[in-house]
Amino acid sequence: MYLPRALISHLYQHLRRTSHALSPPVLILVALEPDALCACRILTALLRRDYIQHKIQPVAGYGDLSQVGEDLVQPMRTQQGGSGGLVVCLGVGGLVDLSAVLGLDEEDGEDPAGGVEVWIVDARRPWNLGNVFGGNPADYALQETTGNARLKGPEIEKGKIQPSYRPGRGGIIVYDDGDIDEELAAEREAYCELAQMPEVDDNGESDDSADDSDVVESIERVGHPRKRKSWPDQDDEEEDSDIENPRPRRRRRSNSHTPVSSSPNRIPPSNQIDVPRSPSSTPGSSPPPQQQPSSRTLRRRLLRLRRKHSAVLSTYYGLGTSYSEPISSLLYSLAEDLGREDNDLLWYAIVGVSSLELYGRTMTGVGISSASESGGSAGWGGERGEQIRQVLRDEVRRLNAPDQKDTDREISRGEVSGVIPTTAKSPTDTSIRLSPEPRFLLIRHWSLYDSMLHSPYLAARLHIWSDVGRKRLHKLLAKMGVSLSQCKQSYTHMDMELKKGLRKSLLTYAPMYGLDGLVPPAANNGRGREGWGFVRSWGWKATLSAVDVGVIVGAVLEVGKAGTGSASVASMGAGRTAEENSLSDEDGRLEGAEWVSRFWEAYDALGDVETLKHALPTAQHLHRAILRTGTSLLEKKQIRHLRAFRMAVVKEGPDVQLFTHPAALTKLALWVGEAIAEQEREQRGKIGKGGKGTPLVLAGLNESRGVYIVVGTGGGGGVVDWKARMERKEKLAARARRKKEKAAEKERKKVQRAAERAQRGEEEEEDEEEDATESEDSENSSDEEDEGNMEEKGYGRNRFGNAFQEVVDETSARVRIDSFEHCVVEVKKEDLSGFLESLSMKVVVG
Repeated sequence: MYLPRALISHLYQHLRRTSHALSPPVLILVALEPDALCACRILTALLRRDYIQHKIQPVAGYGDLSQVGEDLVQPMRTQQGGSGGLVVCLGVGGLVDLSAVLGLDEEDGEDPAGGVEVWIVDARRPWNLGNVFGGNPADYALQETTGNARLKGPEIEKGKIQPSYRPGRGGIIVYDDGDIDEELAAEREAYCELAQMPEVDDNGESDDSADDSDVVESIERVGHPRKRKSWPDQDDEEEDSDIENPRPRRRRRSNSHTPVSSSPNRIPPSNQIDVPRSPSSTPGSSPPPQQQPSSRTLRRRLLRLRRKHSAVLSTYYGLGTSYSEPISSLLYSLAEDLGREDNDLLWYAIVGVSSLELYGRTMTGVGISSASESGGSAGWGGERGEQIRQVLRDEVRRLNAPDQKDTDREISRGEVSGVIPTTAKSPTDTSIRLSPEPRFLLIRHWSLYDSMLHSPYLAARLHIWSDVGRKRLHKLLAKMGVSLSQCKQSYTHMDMELKKGLRKSLLTYAPMYGLDGLVPPAANNGRGREGWGFVRSWGWKATLSAVDVGVIVGAVLEVGKAGTGSASVASMGAGRTAEENSLSDEDGRLEGAEWVSRFWEAYDALGDVETLKHALPTAQHLHRAILRTGTSLLEKKQIRHLRAFRMAVVKEGPDVQLFTHPAALTKLALWVGEAIAEQEREQRGKIGKGGKGTPLVLAGLNESRGVYIVVGTGGGGGVVDWKARMERKEKLAARARRKKEKAAEKERKKVQRAAERAQRGEEEEEDEEEDATESEDSENSSDEEDEGNMEEKGYGRNRFGNAFQEVVDETSARVRIDSFEHCVVEVKKEDLSGFLESLSMKVVVG
């Protein structure tokens, strides 16, 4: 089932009304990522305000999720002595059949869910359609009824929850951000039709597993075979010729040797053709009896319908992965609908949204963002991402309305003209402000030089990994009037006049180096601040931007507080016993447990600014390692170009242990991938692979476990620009209107010429005009094909998850697919070469 966006608070309000002191606690399963962690903060704040007991359980991967289902979820079922309850999945389980993973699909004559209700809030796509359109508790109560009663009732219509729905009966419920209603209409229809079809074997003509009455009802409900000419199976047309042709020719018998029963009031099939009587027929002769289709024919029709609907679902699952609205933004919408929004919840939503770009989560899956944004943090989701950020900016203005004193103070400090704020307004100031954030890294906590040096945006465009790139950076600073001695001191201690003129200098000189989106444009009277970032102060303690917090929290999740030096990182697993290391080599459970412990450190840091400040060295150490390792790969030319992607392996160096975490390895892959994309653009004038970009596969060695962590990122092509999409749709609609007007004009002239020729008694000669019209139509159709290429569903999406699964099915490589990111797998050290060789023959970008 799925909950439409308009009813986003429907389930929570029922939970608030029915919860009491003896209710089982709400179990919250959280993925180990900043967006899910921020969403968890928002949800737990709502639960605490309503005095609802809850328990947080971090989940590292699918193996961990299955274990949680066995240990925590299944004991909640009524069949095992529990009283039911609620499980909330944040960033967990949207891509798999969650009932099977959690063990809620065991058929034992009762409701398999056992009163356990599961809410799924996930930004990953594609959805598992069993979660979206199935998981209905009413299905189990209606198994003895007719097919028309399933999935359709007063409370649920084809999986969509209606306002009259009464929660609390168990089942899987997906929170829709608007995409299901808008984009999955065909998949919804196909899934529901397949769910109502009787079981018919696809491997034999004489199958009697389904009753004839069920087959007849399915055919009549779906629609009569008037549309058979659109079905792809032409081999069976001869089998049905006896029905489509009423003449008494030789006819094949039914495999059951009995006609299909029909009710007396049944309407005759619509595919019967009325053949006019021949001149030789006598007026008193009776018409030939109508032939009923055999059971074999009906089964074949049903199989064709099943294949047709199954193909729709297979196409959807084969599109590749993508990302929709961040779940922290969706949870903030829930709080807003409940009237519970405040600055704390708004800040968590802002941090969650801002963190997506750090992990390359775009509308086409994990990959670099190649869209030319207006600077700042506007790097995710194209036009749709900018719309979400604009809503957050409006919320900042609404909840943090400045007074006249604050406005005068901002003018005196130069913040209105573009100086990023580094201090609070007062000792008690905890407000959120808009700030023209440049695309630098941790600029408030680093020097200007180090912040620019470690910025992935600048590194790719200035070629920071080479000596020539470093010289270009020095020249840019010199043109801006900033000496090396000044820019290498802490940014907060730089000369105020330099900081006031920094933004203007960047707007002037950055375009000379291809850095058009380095800083956002200027604002007009405090409005129209597109591309501006977000900053929050905690009195005199600290002032941090949302991107800074996302960087720090992500570093804590990936490295931990202990990983502030290379020696400490190398010795992170040194304290383990031989038995623990052997267990870790088998399934990585100890490593997963270590990642879960970091979750609590990050959870605490998100709510405590002092903990955030103490974790700053961890974030700086991680990004220094990314710069060192990326520079080494590019300078030593260790990146190979295979048939379908580029490939690199990180197996030596001082920082190799850091990149055993998939998220840290993904950041390195994005850094390298963006550098490669810029090199391609400079050499060819455009990105490769027909505009899709060249994908990158990066493998990092985990020596202690004897495996390689492999991540596949997209090349930055096919970014969904919603504004451009609407413009293309309007253009195609205008072209269709012009074509329709031309057709009407042509018909009018045709009638006029026919009338004139009839008066003169001449014959019609329109071949020349028809040829001209056909040539014009073919030209327009070719233009529409070129314009609609980018409209192809799934264009440019990351398909590494599908390709990994295909390689596993075809080869004997020992591969472990456990991460919620389907573009991340673990491969045994000895099997890496064979795995990559097979992968190079697959389609990895849609």
